[in-house]
Amino acid sequence: MYDYETEIEDKELKSVGLELMFMTPEKCSSENGITAVELAKLVEIPIEIVKKKLVILKEAGIVRVKGINPKYWSFDNYNFQRMDENDDVYRLLCNFDDVDFDRFFQY
Repeated sequence: MYDYETEIEDKELKSVGLELMFMTPEKCSSENGITAVELAKLVEIPIEIVKKKLVILKEAGIVRVKGINPKYWSFDNYNFQRMDENDDVYRLLCNFDDVDFDRFFQY
């Protein structure tokens, strides 16, 4: 389980989580979601780190995975909305102080 107390702020986890949270179908190559390779390119983080962060989000129950090779990842809004507000991952993803929303939305 992810321990927020041992990490001051996991910027990579937050980046991967928010990218998935605000993912639109247009950004995905498949209706099932996005691959870890595609996600790594979007967030500009090495693939090995992205894969580790995806496992953390999956263990938290807020990311779903479909397929085997390639695996497609998608955000589970239903489970995210039902998370405990004191959950470390929930608190990390809900801290919008340093988030540039222009990255996710086109106005």
